[in-house]
Amino acid sequence: MAIRLVLADDHPVVLAGLAQVFSTDRAFEVVACTNNGAEALAAVRTFKPDVLVLDLRMPVKDGVTVLREMKRDGLTTPVVILTAVEGRDVMEAIQLGARGVVLKDMAAKLLLDAVRRVHAGGTWIEREAAGMAIDQLLHPVTKHRALSMLTPRELEVACMTAQGFPNKTVAERLSITEGTAKLHLHHVYEKLGIDGRMALVRYLQTHGVN
Repeated sequence: MAIRLVLADDHPVVLAGLAQVFSTDRAFEVVACTNNGAEALAAVRTFKPDVLVLDLRMPVKDGVTVLREMKRDGLTTPVVILTAVEGRDVMEAIQLGARGVVLKDMAAKLLLDAVRRVHAGGTWIEREAAGMAIDQLLHPVTKHRALSMLTPRELEVACMTAQGFPNKTVAERLSITEGTAKLHLHHVYEKLGIDGRMALVRYLQTHGVN
């Protein structure tokens, strides 16, 4: 029998990607895709899935709130956290009973393996996720230093890019050339130590920048 899943992520591209990953393996069945914590809770109550794959950063109710309310209401669905890493949230999620933690940058196969192990009664905590979470707890001031290195214009370009606007639209809205927009974006990637638009989206979400 297939492992029945509820997926929860507020970014449409990520959510669609998750659904596609699981749909390619007959061992899984996605029964619901949700884009905020309240919908995730409702889907867990309605469908009683075998596993909930849960993003930590979501509107209405975040992942930690979902876990807290599941624990309060006696909902025993095993949870695998899929995150770009936020130290305190990851640690709290584990304390609230999350049985799996997978980084969004990891290969899709690792997510499938993590869900299988959690469904079988085991745990899956990525060493990198745990290590980064502990490091952020010990050194909480460091996580915003990279963002503070961005110029106001670079931050504007970063936010608009993360919202899905192409370089041409960013340039038009900011009254700059497309080449300048690309150059600003290149500087953003360099300063934040990331590569690509999806990584930028995750970075800004992790640090609470809209």
